[in-house]
Amino acid sequence: MDEEEIMYLAFSLLVVLIVFAFLSSFGKGWSLLAAILAVITAVIIIMINWADFIIFPFFTKTFGITFQPARDYNIIKTQDAIVKNVNGLFYATGFLTANVFSYSFKEEQNDQDIESKLLAAPDNWEKAVMSTNFPFKFHVLSAGNDIQQVRDEFEGKRSYQEFQLSRMQQKEGAANESAITEIRRNISVIQAKIDRISRGEKPVSSIMYIETTAVGVSEKAAVDNLTAQIKQLQISMSSLDLQISRVVGRELYLLFKFNFSLPWSIKEVESQFSKEG
Repeated sequence: MDEEEIMYLAFSLLVVLIVFAFLSSFGKGWSLLAAILAVITAVIIIMINWADFIIFPFFTKTFGITFQPARDYNIIKTQDAIVKNVNGLFYATGFLTANVFSYSFKEEQNDQDIESKLLAAPDNWEKAVMSTNFPFKFHVLSAGNDIQQVRDEFEGKRSYQEFQLSRMQQKEGAANESAITEIRRNISVIQAKIDRISRGEKPVSSIMYIETTAVGVSEKAAVDNLTAQIKQLQISMSSLDLQISRVVGRELYLLFKFNFSLPWSIKEVESQFSKEG
């Protein structure tokens, strides 16, 4: 969650806090009702902020709401496609996310199979492309991260894990021993990343997504064809060991904008897709 979203959430929850502050002035019966409504409101606000890709499309589909992100383009009520009418033909565009990597290092893993996976990647990509009979675009957004900022973040995570470890060591039991082992492993992984930064390795953020467009003689036909293409891409790309999901909600508009201008910061898009992941 970025600074803008935190401010939005804070001001939204402020309304709920104001209601609680004046509960006593409503009278006994009304105070209980106001308290219940305030709690429900708080839950809805939090859900909208953390699960808007589920809540927002539900409301737009229920009430038939569409949006116009640009001239002659419409985001349909299901919030999963952008449609344009060109001389009676409808073009429907959709997006798929393909794994979001917060940080990528040269030596991120010690997997013995990593070399064989890299060697097999070109063949798997060729097979994936050959199994599709329509064009698509595979986008990769990358940016080098601020080294000190990433280091501070990892050190904060390490401190939290060390705090958890100290708490666990005060308890007893087989289950607790298993938890201690897992925490120590997490600390070791985090420390390894800090050490690599200290040796001069620079962390890089990367976000990947796939774009495809389908054509139809009506909006429904175009959207149905798009859905079929997206399902085909999900099957084809499965050989690349990617976690692929269809983009829904405001992230659809976000990726649509990237066709005209790139984001000013990798975190601008990272904060969005971390919710869907």
